[in-house]
Amino acid sequence: MIVNFNQAADVERTLLGLKGTGLADMVSLGLSVPPGFIITTDVSGRVHDNGGIMPDDVWQGVLDALKQVEQQTGRTFGGAQSPLLLSVRSGSNVLMPGMMDTILNIGISDSVVETLARDTGNTRYAYDCYRRFLQFYAEIVLQIDKRTIQAASRGVLNSANVEYEDELDEARMKEVVDALKKMVEESGRGGIPEAPLDQLRAAVRAVYASWNNPRAITYRRLYRIAMEHGASITIQAMVYGNLNENSATGMMNTRDPTTGEKTLYGEFISQAQGEDVLSGRLAPLSLKQLGETMPVVFDQLKKAGRMLEEHYRDVQEIEFTVQDNELFLLQTRKSPRTARAAIKIAVDMAREDLISREQALMMVNTETLNQILHQNIDSNVAVKSVARGVPASPGAACGSVVFDIESAERSAEMKQQVILVRPETTTEDVRGLAAAVGVLTRRGGRTSHAAVVARGMGKPCVAGCEAIIVNTEAREFTVGDVTVREGDIITIDGSSGRVFLGKVPMRRSQLTDEFRELLAWCDQVRAMGVRANTDSPEDAKLAMEFGAEGIGLCRTEQMFQTADRLPVMRAMIMSHTERERREHLKELSAMQQQDFIDIFNAMQGRPVTFRLLDAPLHEFLIPLDTLLMEVALLRAQGARGREMEAKEELLSKVLQLKETNPMMGLRGCRLGILFPEINEMQLNAIFEAACNVARNGGEVNPEIMIPLVGHVNELKLLRGQVDTIAAKVMERYRVEIPYKFGALIEIPRAALTAAKLADICDFFSFGTNDLTQTTFGFSRDDAERKFLLHYLDQGILNNNPFETIDVEGVGRLMAIAGHDGRQVKEDLVLGICGEHGGELETIRFCQSLAVNYVSCSAFQVPIARLAAAQVVIAQKLKSQ
Repeated sequence: MIVNFNQAADVERTLLGLKGTGLADMVSLGLSVPPGFIITTDVSGRVHDNGGIMPDDVWQGVLDALKQVEQQTGRTFGGAQSPLLLSVRSGSNVLMPGMMDTILNIGISDSVVETLARDTGNTRYAYDCYRRFLQFYAEIVLQIDKRTIQAASRGVLNSANVEYEDELDEARMKEVVDALKKMVEESGRGGIPEAPLDQLRAAVRAVYASWNNPRAITYRRLYRIAMEHGASITIQAMVYGNLNENSATGMMNTRDPTTGEKTLYGEFISQAQGEDVLSGRLAPLSLKQLGETMPVVFDQLKKAGRMLEEHYRDVQEIEFTVQDNELFLLQTRKSPRTARAAIKIAVDMAREDLISREQALMMVNTETLNQILHQNIDSNVAVKSVARGVPASPGAACGSVVFDIESAERSAEMKQQVILVRPETTTEDVRGLAAAVGVLTRRGGRTSHAAVVARGMGKPCVAGCEAIIVNTEAREFTVGDVTVREGDIITIDGSSGRVFLGKVPMRRSQLTDEFRELLAWCDQVRAMGVRANTDSPEDAKLAMEFGAEGIGLCRTEQMFQTADRLPVMRAMIMSHTERERREHLKELSAMQQQDFIDIFNAMQGRPVTFRLLDAPLHEFLIPLDTLLMEVALLRAQGARGREMEAKEELLSKVLQLKETNPMMGLRGCRLGILFPEINEMQLNAIFEAACNVARNGGEVNPEIMIPLVGHVNELKLLRGQVDTIAAKVMERYRVEIPYKFGALIEIPRAALTAAKLADICDFFSFGTNDLTQTTFGFSRDDAERKFLLHYLDQGILNNNPFETIDVEGVGRLMAIAGHDGRQVKEDLVLGICGEHGGELETIRFCQSLAVNYVSCSAFQVPIARLAAAQVVIAQKLKSQ
């Protein structure tokens, strides 16, 4: 289907794509939009099936629609008088900023450029349009390398002693056009046709093809966007922000997308075209300056922004062009924003009665909510910055400097944090932005590509930092007399725009008043409980601050990893007799007991689920490779005596404990069965802590969880142990403590035999991390390092199963366990405590299983609270 903007308002939104929908809506609202038409998304499948070539009936439809545009503008495409030039832009039903291609000034040629120059009396402008078209066409249609295109202009720029084409005069601009035409001729990729219709057909084909360019594929994978969405194509009459000094191009957000403040936010560039703003090559001006230089246009822009925000009931990002003091709107879309801004905008709009509270909850993206909990530079520490740029996306990040996409990706694969440093970013850099923890650019502003994409990804960005000189060939940047080389550590602060050498002290962000209010609205809506995973009393206090309703997983083994406890733990493991082992366990018990008291006190009567020791014992000892090297070195040095004996004894113990597959070996409930004194130590510590708190007037609600259960007989044995110790401790303290007993379901057999387990348990908690590993037969670390990314790229898997629950496999086991368990015990409590617990799609699935609660890291608790509310609202909307 091909539809003119004037007729598009009644067409189904999914056919128009986001860009087409915005244009149709702006036209229907009476706003000033250059005429054009849309090739709808349903055509893209036909084009793909036809080898990327438009079917004849579609091309005929384009020709018919083009005649309407000629009538609307009074211009002729490729005409000898009043020539019409066109832009071809891609669109989709999902927001993909800058990921697909645009070609401007289609229809220009040697003859048309002279006509433009004559009609406007501005030869430089005409050749600037020609220059831009040649660059677009060469890169997007002919697929000539961008560096080759840039090199074609470099000789002219050097002779004129300027950096960019925008600084060239009329004569030099003609030279650039000639140089570009020569470069195309010598490329062997075919020439650029003089006939305007041939240009248009080739441009449409190339823009369709950009749906499958590497950056678009990467972006869809990052944001889980399905291929089936397809692309729409917008063909529109050109307007010229580069015409004269009363012309400009720019971007405006109806509210500040970094803070959420109700103030206009954006930039513009005089005598420029659209890509200049996004590229960040040229220094932009503020919208305040637009109000000073073009007050009538600025007033029109403000009114249009208010109208569009009220129409969409959301913040809009508006692309605009001013042609000789006349305002044209080229695009409106939902504004990409930081999580902090999203929260403030949602709450403010609800307060303004522009939207309901439920609509406000649905406006905030759970995947970017981590951003509001980002670290920031600690204001209490005096640190001097070495440079300052534009604060384009808030939060702070520290990492090693890299200068290209490949280095960023390699470092990310090795779990290293990097800052991507570029002169400016292009749409091709999306993979590097995804891999880095932050981005620093020499050029650009708040609406440059780097800033927009970084905000969408929730990463800090400092743009337009002109004090740094970036040399990508030498892999270094300089600021003053300081040289920073690849691999050096820097810190950037996207909230202030500052750049620091080395690592700078940071602190956690505080929850804003708006965030707390939004979370309170979540709690009024959600049905599912939200608990936290914790390793320490400090974690428990943080969980309470973030609104956790209990502890769903207390990883007791992590408490032994501190400097004062690890030697005692190692001594216990190295013990030769049970008696000796019990002596060390007694010391550990006292340490854990105080931790448990502090956790109970922090949780103030909320449930605390203690997972008994779940780690292979060798993990507490010095790694085998390290020991082998140390012993070999001592032997080579001829060492003897106590030190040598101790090292060899330790090596012998590590070799004794070494397992072929530790994950499947002596850990979890198996460890407690073989060494019951370890369980006894932990259970005594838990129940003595509970009795202590209760005797002092506190409320406690302990839950004992047995890890890695595979057989009901394991549970029977351990239930007896728990009940016996609990009874003895409570009798000694003369305190009655209610407690629950449950199983951690993390291997398939436990799920498949859940009916037997339920007879002994009060609750099941799904350990989705290990359940995913045992169901797939994947080692998570090996899979993510070696082949999982390839599986995702090849479409073998749609999602990383360690991030989003695998519904067909892991989810099926969870469903079986939940159903069978509740058949035996109707009030059996179900929870999950894997890392999936804070993820929206996992929570949606858990809601369908009537899971009672999810448990996640303390920092994910606010995310889980919001996700649980959104699931309820989505179900409500679906049933209406």
